[in-house]
Amino acid sequence: MISYLDSVRKQFEYYKSIGDKTFEQLSFEELKIQFTQDSNSISIIVKHLVGNMLSRWTNFLTEDGEKEWRQRDKEFIDNYSNKEDLFNSWNKGWSCLFNTLYAINNNDLNHIVYIRNQGHTVTEALNRQMMHYAYHIGQIVYIGKLVKGKDWKSLSIPKGESKTYNQEKFAKDKGQRHFTEDL
Repeated sequence: MISYLDSVRKQFEYYKSIGDKTFEQLSFEELKIQFTQDSNSISIIVKHLVGNMLSRWTNFLTEDGEKEWRQRDKEFIDNYSNKEDLFNSWNKGWSCLFNTLYAINNNDLNHIVYIRNQGHTVTEALNRQMMHYAYHIGQIVYIGKLVKGKDWKSLSIPKGESKTYNQEKFAKDKGQRHFTEDL
């Protein structure tokens, strides 16, 4: 049986991977496209996610998740100078998350952690962050699809391919496994 923490780890790895696969399809200029003046580019969303990750996951069990040094409003000002800079920042945020996530264990799940002085069990905090990141990574993928148009390479089941996809899934033996194992 897979544990909650194993499942959470795989989910976070999955969301990082679809972000990575989106970046691979886009040039640096495309990562910086803002469709309206008040909208966020993929680059800005990445900067916000990284700021959030570094704040939330640094000293996760012992300090409030909203660090005094975090400058959230500045996360919405795009200042990446190239794609490598953006990608290195993205990986720095995820490394902080994964280092923490692989250090905690099932005994920590009911421990109380704080985000802006609001107490959460570790389980609640994990769920909160996972959903926050899924929300923004969904935005990243959607913007990527808009930018690439017909040249977009699907990251899930391509339109018109559901029948084939399902045939492949049902051709396998029934068994318990995480959905990411087949990706």
